Amino acid sequence: MQTQLLIDNSARPATDNGNFTWSHPVTGETITTSAAATVQDAIDAVESADQAFTSWSKTGPSQRRNILLKAADLLDERAEEFTEVMSSEVAAAEGWSRFNVYLTTQCLRQAASLTSRISGETIPTDRPGVFSMTVRQPAGVVLSMAPWNAPGVLGMRSLAYPLACGNTVVFRASEASPRTHQILVEVLHDAGLPPGVVNFLTHDPVDADEIVEAMISHPAVRRVNFTGSTHVGRIIAEKCGRHLKKPLLELGGKAPFVVLDDADINGAVDAAIFGSFMFQGQICMSTERFVVDNKVADDFVSKFGERAGQLKHGISVADPSVAVGPMFKPASGTRINTLIDDAVDKGANVVTGGKADGALMPPTILDHVTPEMDIYDQETFGPVTIVVRVTGTEQAVSTANDTEYGLAAAVHGGDVKRAMDVALQIEAGHVHVNGATVQNDAAAPFGGMKASGFGKFDGEAVIDEFTELKWMTVEPSDQQYPL
Repeated sequence: MQTQLLIDNSARPATDNGNFTWSHPVTGETITTSAAATVQDAIDAVESADQAFTSWSKTGPSQRRNILLKAADLLDERAEEFTEVMSSEVAAAEGWSRFNVYLTTQCLRQAASLTSRISGETIPTDRPGVFSMTVRQPAGVVLSMAPWNAPGVLGMRSLAYPLACGNTVVFRASEASPRTHQILVEVLHDAGLPPGVVNFLTHDPVDADEIVEAMISHPAVRRVNFTGSTHVGRIIAEKCGRHLKKPLLELGGKAPFVVLDDADINGAVDAAIFGSFMFQGQICMSTERFVVDNKVADDFVSKFGERAGQLKHGISVADPSVAVGPMFKPASGTRINTLIDDAVDKGANVVTGGKADGALMPPTILDHVTPEMDIYDQETFGPVTIVVRVTGTEQAVSTANDTEYGLAAAVHGGDVKRAMDVALQIEAGHVHVNGATVQNDAAAPFGGMKASGFGKFDGEAVIDEFTELKWMTVEPSDQQYPL
């Protein structure tokens, strides 16, 4: 597959005709060859979006809504192509890729519904004859950076919501899913977006710092949204801080899954399997820590281990019997193996699975993990999870919060009121009672706390991220002033 830059709705190579490639993590086969944008290409994309902002920001809600709805329909029509491309680029099973199509079209339709909800309010005032109000206006050019692991929905939410609010967007695609991300831009263009409203950029990862710095520092860029690792998120935040740009960051996680002593163990195991091993555990919300009451720990671990041991892993995600495919890179396996060795040396035991062979790894569970082990609080981002045993709800809450992250969490318990009380105490952006940690609903605000970032995608909360709130008054011209 080949991708080019898309600026002013036209495909073009990089100014120096440079390219970079993305390869399969196991076979090494080249999957995608993409244009390697230069700093000048990045500036061209921003300035094109800045020029387009003048007219796009003045469009009415119906025009924006119709384009977003048409894009959703066009993506539905290209669902087979999208599924095939995504599965090829990121080694995703067909089910995960098809689910991305659904989530992406849901995002587009949610964004379309928001176009007529971007409103201000009147404000009571003690000043006679003065009319006081607020209005919301588009912010300007938005720099959007999305990851490869759920390239459909995470890519589109970085595009659709800014567009719904009247902004223009420069979309920096992931180096691991450039063709998948390009399809998102193509359907928006085909739906009727004017030239320059969304520009598409790919670049060699070695040039990331220079190119991102050039875009964030450009005066036209007024918002930056990034989804990815906390490490890179800190770099983005620092750049935004230096240039006084408002960022929206959705970063890493170490999602806790609390199993109380009255939990439905079978139901908890069902949610545990899905949350831990869907897409090789490479989801920011993947369940990486099970906080289990000692009274039910043996039963839970036994059933969880048995189920996980039945999941087949392998290279071919096209094989429907393969539940766990290869990870992002062979380096992922090396990193995780180091964490496993450290944990086992310090007293943890492997319930099922084992160490990775490059990018391939079986579903793995470690029990009796303690805070002294590196895997206790380091994000693994792979098909491995841990069990931490506790006694009582107070210790469960304390352990669940014993992490720098705060993105997703779950609590399982038969007494829903008690489970709700626990959920309210967990420091996470979203918590699910008797559900999985991996959740998405375009109508609900999505974002994290602590080192998992700040700001919200989805729901009406996203309007605040991509608009400027302005106070305005209308006053009598003959009013009296004290000076």
